[in-house]
Amino acid sequence: MSDTSSSSAARHRVAIAGASGRMGRMLIEAVRASDDCVLAGALDIAASPAIGSDASAFLGVASGVPITADPSSGVAGAQTLIDFTRPEGTMAHLAACRERGVALVIGTTGFTAAQKADIESAARDIPIVMAPNMSVGVNVTLKLLEMAAKALSTGYDIEIVEAHHRHKVDAPSGTALKMGEVIAAALGRSLDECAVYAREGVTGERDPSSIGFATIRGGDIVGDHTVLFAGTGERIEIAHKSSSRAGYAQGSLRAVRFLAGRKPGLYDMFDVLGLNA
Repeated sequence: MSDTSSSSAARHRVAIAGASGRMGRMLIEAVRASDDCVLAGALDIAASPAIGSDASAFLGVASGVPITADPSSGVAGAQTLIDFTRPEGTMAHLAACRERGVALVIGTTGFTAAQKADIESAARDIPIVMAPNMSVGVNVTLKLLEMAAKALSTGYDIEIVEAHHRHKVDAPSGTALKMGEVIAAALGRSLDECAVYAREGVTGERDPSSIGFATIRGGDIVGDHTVLFAGTGERIEIAHKSSSRAGYAQGSLRAVRFLAGRKPGLYDMFDVLGLNA
């Protein structure tokens, strides 16, 4: 029996973008393993050799859902699309979701200011959860960082170190930037004004109001983030380390459930997890 059978009518109908990629396949596997979600669409770039094949063929089972390069038809049978692709791909998928009234979970990073504005505009018509990291653990870590920044607002230098696999194309990671934004907001600062992304040569003394970033790329590191609060006589480190993409997939499904029946608007994982209160 395929995933699109009538017995699945009451479940969350989910489409996956980047269906043949590592994250896409993890999401498809998570959807199939869940009790309340069903695969209803699969998208990939036109050049992908997977176009036309069954979306869950890599698992050795048939879903009855072919992978397509057409965003509109790819989301036609879905209630929600999960997108962890590239900004240009996400924007095309956003337009299709807006046209068809499909909710959207965005885990893509690296958007320009103009693209973010377009997403905010679309959120007037459809509900969107957008977060640089869908992991439940990462978002709890963000809340801890907010609390720590307020308590350690003076006398502590703040540095953010992140490490990812060799294939990641943006730096610092979206998660590291979000950590910086959360900390800066807790301190009443703007990250744009206090972030330091590179140090080389004779840099002079560290500006105590700055938030520093260090980026590591190598191997198959899924994602490590450590925030260091360095004071006089002590250091506090708050860290999150991912051993697989499974956490991102499970967090995405929580976002899918959150969006069910939700009014249009732009939400984040703090909303999904009830951490904004």
